Amino acid sequence: MLTASLALAQTKVSPDLQVAVDLSSAASKSSFMQFIASEAGISTDPSVNVIVQYAAAPNQTNYSTATSAGATLTGQFTSFQGATYSVPLSAVGQLVSSDSGISYISLDRPLAGAVDYGDGAQAISLDIARNQGFDGSGIGVAVIDSGITSNNDLRFVNSTNSRIVYSQNFVPGTSSTSDAYGHGTHVAGILGGNGYNSTCSNCAITFRGVAPNVKLINLRVLDQNGQGSDSSVIAAIDRAIALKSTYNIRVINLSIGRGVYESYKQDPLCQAVEKAWKAGIVVVVAAGNLGRDNSFGNQGYGTVTAPGNDPYVITVGAMKTMFTDTGADDQITTYSSKGPSAVDHIVKPDIVAPGNGRVSTLASTAATLCANNPSTAVPKNYYQTGASSSASSTYYSLSGTSMATPEVSGAVALMLQKSSTLTPDQVKARLMKTASKNFPAYTSYTDPATQVSYLEQYDIFTVGAGYLNVAAALSNTDKASTTVGSAQSPTAVYSSSSGTVTLANQGSSVIWGGSVVWGNSVVWGTNALSGNSVVWGNSVVWGNSVVWGNSANAQSVIWGSSVLWGTTITTNGDK
Repeated sequence: MLTASLALAQTKVSPDLQVAVDLSSAASKSSFMQFIASEAGISTDPSVNVIVQYAAAPNQTNYSTATSAGATLTGQFTSFQGATYSVPLSAVGQLVSSDSGISYISLDRPLAGAVDYGDGAQAISLDIARNQGFDGSGIGVAVIDSGITSNNDLRFVNSTNSRIVYSQNFVPGTSSTSDAYGHGTHVAGILGGNGYNSTCSNCAITFRGVAPNVKLINLRVLDQNGQGSDSSVIAAIDRAIALKSTYNIRVINLSIGRGVYESYKQDPLCQAVEKAWKAGIVVVVAAGNLGRDNSFGNQGYGTVTAPGNDPYVITVGAMKTMFTDTGADDQITTYSSKGPSAVDHIVKPDIVAPGNGRVSTLASTAATLCANNPSTAVPKNYYQTGASSSASSTYYSLSGTSMATPEVSGAVALMLQKSSTLTPDQVKARLMKTASKNFPAYTSYTDPATQVSYLEQYDIFTVGAGYLNVAAALSNTDKASTTVGSAQSPTAVYSSSSGTVTLANQGSSVIWGGSVVWGNSVVWGTNALSGNSVVWGNSVVWGNSVVWGNSANAQSVIWGSSVLWGTTITTNGDK
């Protein structure tokens, strides 16, 4: 017989919140723990911030019911069917049982930017797009990040007016929308910098973004340390949806992530990005920087972070350009998180883009990332002939899937500038179909600092549908179904008896079938769909088990049934 606590955990309470409730309950029953807590001035029944999802949009009756159950309302949303509360751990069960309209309750979890401390225009064929005159004009992109500090690179072309057309802060305790961390401004520069500060008579390199004339909607959710919460991000997404018509917001860039704790169908962050997608906004999300995590013998597989685990969104992994002008020698970064996603086993990432050593706009030399990591500084003579070797005050370098994500967001802006009627699903399908698929079978890299070697296999869970190709995406005229959700990423289904994995389409996904235009071999290519351990029907889709597959422990981690597995994922990079 299930206990009341366990019954709740399996239905409406997230696993991490249930653990907190159980621990608090145990502590409250222990006289010794009560004594220790009293001496330390700590409550054995602390209040926690939670996000409550409802089956329908909550109203005053729902709020009053929650208050009567011991919760305090702390935040409301417009498009998201939920609210935030502060509630004592002992009252969580009462809160859930008091209102049948509650569908799920979870902790308001912390998250961070997907950055790893440490000009791929030709690698992604961006130079061709520039020559065709596409620059993102008229398209609004919401950058939900650590804020954007205005600078010359973020002005409109041939104007002194800033392209940051709207700013709002969602970080508690401050009203500033500037970037005190240094992450959001860097992301904005990759997405839409115009290169003003690196355009001069002695400038050998111009650091120009993918869509240098987009409108930027600055929604700050990360503080000066790069930390934020689910509720802040959901509120920012809510605001982006509300402002969609005002600023023609067609894209949301989320270079952030956190661990996976439950199915995307229950995760409030995933549900929020789906709301934006269904409202007609393309959501582009970082895959995460946990590709080096081998804690469970899984070689970085199964480490994609939320909300990149949601099948609707475009999830982006990171490539390294090898600092050459051609994309032929580019390789996957060892830190880029791999699929399938925890819990649901969604095939991720969807696409990869340049993310290593990206030079972009600097918010301020006092911004935390730059101040604490002086190695990120770019010397002036790096891009100015005859200049000194002193650090630039306008540009610096970062690496991570955070940096790859705005490359794709910028490409989406160019596609929508050219074809404004494209739906989010059509954009995703076209990007995946046209992605470059010419990868080696394997590459290896040895970290000079740790002497640890990494063998990377270019399979569907590592590179997705391939390498971003902006020119190909712009020239393609194929149109997938207009059905919302038609391009949802498929699910990988593992058979323990045969040791193989098949791919199953999501309920409303209709474009990854066997048609000539959107057939699986066209979308994912023959390299990613090769080997002998994973099959789609009668076709093999994943490589052999050289990199992953031999370890029973790894299999139990990735294909196991425990929804608590996701709690082992952290938000920080590992390089």
